[in-house]
Amino acid sequence: MTTIDKVSNSAHEAYDKIADATSQAAEALGEKGEQLINAEQKLLKNCRGYISDNPITSVGIAVAAGFLLSRLLSRR
Repeated sequence: MTTIDKVSNSAHEAYDKIADATSQAAEALGEKGEQLINAEQKLLKNCRGYISDNPITSVGIAVAAGFLLSRLLSRR
């Protein structure tokens, strides 16, 4: 086997390892993405339920948060 063949085989092996690692990383990111989407949907559902059950408190919280944000942003 010539030196060029050895280098070529090593390059192919390295490429295969990188391709495998990339595909495993993509799968892991896909799973985490799905988990984040599910968590977001659950949070939105809980928020909607709280707002429906406590509309006056929700408005009060929104007004207070808006007031605090306006104070923080106006100081800049």
